[in-house]
Amino acid sequence: MAAVGFCGDWFVSTCDKTLVAVHTKQSREPFVFDCSAAEKKPKNTTDDNNSDEGVSEETGSDKVLAFTVSPSGKLVALTDDTKRLVLFHCEPSWQCISIRWVVRRCTALVFSHAEDELLVADKSGDVYSFSVVAPQREGELKMGHLSMLLAMTMSPNDKYIMTADRDEKIRVSHLRCPYNIQSFCLGHQQFVSALLVPSTHSHCLLSGSGDGTVKLWEYESGRRLQSWDLTELEETPSSEAEREQKKPTVCRISSSPDGCHIAVLCERVSTVQFFTLELVGTERLTPHSRLCLPHCPLDMTFDPEGRLWVLMDSHDAPLQIYSHRRGYWECDAETPELITVKEAFRPHWETLEASTRTNSRFEHLHKMSFDNVSSYLQKKQQRLEEQQLKRTMTQEKNDKKKKTKKETTPSST
Repeated sequence: MAAVGFCGDWFVSTCDKTLVAVHTKQSREPFVFDCSAAEKKPKNTTDDNNSDEGVSEETGSDKVLAFTVSPSGKLVALTDDTKRLVLFHCEPSWQCISIRWVVRRCTALVFSHAEDELLVADKSGDVYSFSVVAPQREGELKMGHLSMLLAMTMSPNDKYIMTADRDEKIRVSHLRCPYNIQSFCLGHQQFVSALLVPSTHSHCLLSGSGDGTVKLWEYESGRRLQSWDLTELEETPSSEAEREQKKPTVCRISSSPDGCHIAVLCERVSTVQFFTLELVGTERLTPHSRLCLPHCPLDMTFDPEGRLWVLMDSHDAPLQIYSHRRGYWECDAETPELITVKEAFRPHWETLEASTRTNSRFEHLHKMSFDNVSSYLQKKQQRLEEQQLKRTMTQEKNDKKKKTKKETTPSST
């Protein structure tokens, strides 16, 4: 997974098996963590489920599956497909605090706003809590879904945890007693792949899905406030049939530090859709502008100054910075920060195969619809035609027999 984020003034990126952090303001040595060279799990260590679909603990490829930055920007956590959970702090200098082990491969990570715990969601639908204060303590099972979890976030006051799964559900639970479900946010037609609580509207939740929509919720009540179909916002109008065929999958929803801009990124779509979230009687999500990119985007993040950094599937220009000026997003081609990051990032990017960069995280999650009525009617029509053909052939055979019998019977004199 290729992903980007900011930890204070540190630009952080994961690329295959490595995490790379580059300071954008000061001349400091980049920090690189290679999962393939990290601590291995002791073979005599046991857990609740010692295998993952029949694969032993030691057979992971060390590829980074997810990473997250704490609200203060002082902590970073990552998880890989060898089931490591690695915790870092980045100030005053980068240091690995702990390496712990998860039960199953993870799909999402989030720090509490108090930064005392790290929540880990896995592909079986479980959420575990790992202590930050006691970084060697094992994780505790917090809650579970009946299907794979794909996204997770928390309310700013750490009261609620929002989890989204493959079965179109968003669950809002009380963090301290997760068995107490506050609400469900229901309405997506495919898996929910992205969640965000806007910093300036802490009682609202934004969600993105494989159905190509972005929805706005009042999460405590589960009430849907608004829904936007991203295919309807395209500059070139499409027919309804075309829109149904090419529903994009929302893979990232991000907000600028001041909350003025909400950016939505879809998998394998070379544009970023911007919205504004305003309070006009009630919250309203309004399309603002679209940014066309020169290459297919892989991930994006806002820096502390509100500029948008976009990671793209390009060997020559994998990173670009965009600033909002005079109502438009403009490319900052060669800023000092971008040059510094590119130089440190490029060696790791060049080792990543193009096929790996473009792998879809969500393609296998789409649910196929089956038109049983059409299939039934088609088979019924086929049976009727076969029966009619059989009757016709029987009738022709009987007529032929009658004719032959009549011809061979002697006439009476």
